[in-house]
Amino acid sequence: MKKLLLTATAISTGLCFGQTFSDDFESYNVGDYIGVNSSTWTTWSGSTGGTEDAQVTNSNANSGSNATYFSSTSSNGGPQDVVLPFSAEYNTGSLNYTKSLFVETGKGAYFNLQESSTIGTVWAMDVTFNADGTFDITSQGAAVFSGTYTQNTWFDLSFDADLNTNTWLISIDGSPLGSFQLTGYQVASVDIFPLNGNGFYMDDVSYVHTPFSMPSLNAAASKIQMGVLAGQTVMPQAEIRNLGITAITSFDIEVSYNGNSVTENISGVNIASGDAYTVDFTNSLTLIAGSNNVTLTVSNVNGMTGDDYAADDVKTLNINPVVPAAGKMVVGEEATGTWCGWCPRGDVALKYMDANYKGFFQGIAVHNGDPMTNTTYDDGIGTMIAGYPSGLVDRGTDVDPSAFEAGFLERIVVAPTGMVLNGATWDAGTRELNVSVTMTFPNGANGNYKVACVIVEDSVTGTASGYNQSNYYAGGGNGVMGGYESLPNPVPAAQMVYLHVAREISPSFGGLSNAYPASISAGQSFTHNFSFTLDQDWDEDKIHIVGMLIDPNNRIDNAGSTTIDEAVNNGFVSGDTVTSVSELSQMDAEYSLYPNPSTDNTQVQLLLKQSEEVSITVSDLNGKVIARRNYGKLNGAQHLPINSTEWESGVYFIQLELGNKVATLKLLKN
Repeated sequence: MKKLLLTATAISTGLCFGQTFSDDFESYNVGDYIGVNSSTWTTWSGSTGGTEDAQVTNSNANSGSNATYFSSTSSNGGPQDVVLPFSAEYNTGSLNYTKSLFVETGKGAYFNLQESSTIGTVWAMDVTFNADGTFDITSQGAAVFSGTYTQNTWFDLSFDADLNTNTWLISIDGSPLGSFQLTGYQVASVDIFPLNGNGFYMDDVSYVHTPFSMPSLNAAASKIQMGVLAGQTVMPQAEIRNLGITAITSFDIEVSYNGNSVTENISGVNIASGDAYTVDFTNSLTLIAGSNNVTLTVSNVNGMTGDDYAADDVKTLNINPVVPAAGKMVVGEEATGTWCGWCPRGDVALKYMDANYKGFFQGIAVHNGDPMTNTTYDDGIGTMIAGYPSGLVDRGTDVDPSAFEAGFLERIVVAPTGMVLNGATWDAGTRELNVSVTMTFPNGANGNYKVACVIVEDSVTGTASGYNQSNYYAGGGNGVMGGYESLPNPVPAAQMVYLHVAREISPSFGGLSNAYPASISAGQSFTHNFSFTLDQDWDEDKIHIVGMLIDPNNRIDNAGSTTIDEAVNNGFVSGDTVTSVSELSQMDAEYSLYPNPSTDNTQVQLLLKQSEEVSITVSDLNGKVIARRNYGKLNGAQHLPINSTEWESGVYFIQLELGNKVATLKLLKN
């Protein structure tokens, strides 16, 4: 049985009695379910003694002879899902949580801390040990720490948290690795849930919480937001908490980093006991590469030299900014729709990425089934996602939009193959936008690289019912979601402003195949031209032009994002490597694919209005070219057969090129 102890030791001023828990599993019999034989261990559902529960084993232990083992081969993880509730929801005082882990070679481990005693409400912290010997910590989707560990050996993992200042110190085998902070302030339980491919032992679990008793006047330095990219010039954002009984009406706050400091003097406020207050600094600091401390200090609270509890006046975090690859921009494509009640999550995620990674990240909201839908883009992204909302980071695997940041931090350090420069001409009268995308390859390249150009509009509004946003976060029952919890379901169109809306993509979702030679020499540059006519309802001042280089594996290698004015200032360059391309429409020629779906054969049915050079390229979902044929100049009615007998079942893209215009059709092969 687990040992549950109440510590009755007197503690320093402002602190109360502590809560202590420990379990080394030595008091159990081998094969016992810990949820059945314990008054505290439980499972996610509350049902113990079944597949969710963990059994005691003596096949490997850190101390004594007993431990527990967790593993999963299910794509969804589990079914083990063991929970250790804390004795209360902790958001002040200090907390030490320690356990010993043994992660088998080539496998991983996972656990999370829940924020609320109502489990499943908010994940305060996720800790993932990867099969390559690295680990990652995220808080409500935001990456907060990463490091390395040793597989196939026992190690002691320890978290020491000052909950007043929201400062967490992580150690392995007694050696501090660094500090981080959580998005929220509260933790209530630990959930051990093996993911697919996990295999790990756990032993010697303990926690100690020392509570905090509020004094009369106390401001706690509780949060620092500084950005995470080296080279970024940032306006720090900080937060204090009133952890005293008396309301706070004024204070000074300072952030110090790399020998520089910025200060704000705050007055005329009324921060009630228990509330938090955010300060946006008006002066900037520049992040540098390497591991350095940033310190937040609050002072002169209500005009007093010091408040009644000095221990939480200073918060220090160790930060090690990510060094982005030169010239790199990451693209995050979100599949969304106004009909989708969970899709506000994607909007909040893209706004977060804008606020923190402007200039390094371009968000694109690809709408489905609403007035902002671009069919070409919607059809293309639909082949890569499992549901709504979904996200693609540089067209990697389908992820929840809340994982944009983690994917971004992986991709921003990858050196791009091509550097992107957008140029343009703009005619406000005809609303014709001609774009040149110049791609320079500093180190050369090999393979079938492709190019595409996207038009994105911010601040899109509408009055029709299709602009109402379905909102399952209304009322707060599904947690906090960037303010959507305070909005109705649906959110009326009059209250919605849609950002990052994908208006056009040319020549296709997959990009122009064979845009570049199969072998590119170092330093070579190539220019492709695209032509768009902007709808009268689109605001040209809110438009971004996004040029994208797509690699042979169908991932976005790099991108460049500019406003129309910026692209015009860059200058328009006529395409000189390949024929300029624009999107083919039914106004240019009548075309269709029949039969579709196909079993053995299909054909492109084409009615040309004038003599045109015609070619067809067939590629699979990964961008691999299956077949290509140039028919030369054709005119009138044409039926161009495509033999799909030898193809595997699935989706294929048929790229039809007529002169300098391109259309992409989607073929389903049964």
